[in-house]
Amino acid sequence: MSGYSTIVVGTDGSESSLRAVERAAALSGDGKLVIACAFLPSEGADPAAADILGADAYQLQGANPVNDMLRTAEGRAVQAGAANIEKRAIKGQPVDALLDLVKSLPEPALLVVGNKGMNSLTGRLLGSVPSDAARKTSVDILIVHTT
Repeated sequence: MSGYSTIVVGTDGSESSLRAVERAAALSGDGKLVIACAFLPSEGADPAAADILGADAYQLQGANPVNDMLRTAEGRAVQAGAANIEKRAIKGQPVDALLDLVKSLPEPALLVVGNKGMNSLTGRLLGSVPSDAARKTSVDILIVHTT
């Protein structure tokens, strides 16, 4: 066991984030693994966000793709050894939604994210989920090298 009774891992359905799910699952042991995916409701989707995300915009808009991503991530977590899995589709921007989820848990949790975007020009200029989460959180965070 990792010393954490709950591990929260964020996924956006990308291969990179699924590698973070696998690492979090391997660490979770008999503890709870919460797989979370943030989304923006389709009716209130920000067109500017869709422009920035381009072909990946579908990943954050509407709940249906999110549920599919969570099922895929759950399958990868099971293969990596997780036994106690909870899936959460959470409304909001990824960083804020993940941090709110971690803060809402009754016991301290480890937050796991992949490093996607940290080394890109866009990530440096606009921020990335792992760097923003690390800067804003007061809980332990594991940034998995996935790219």
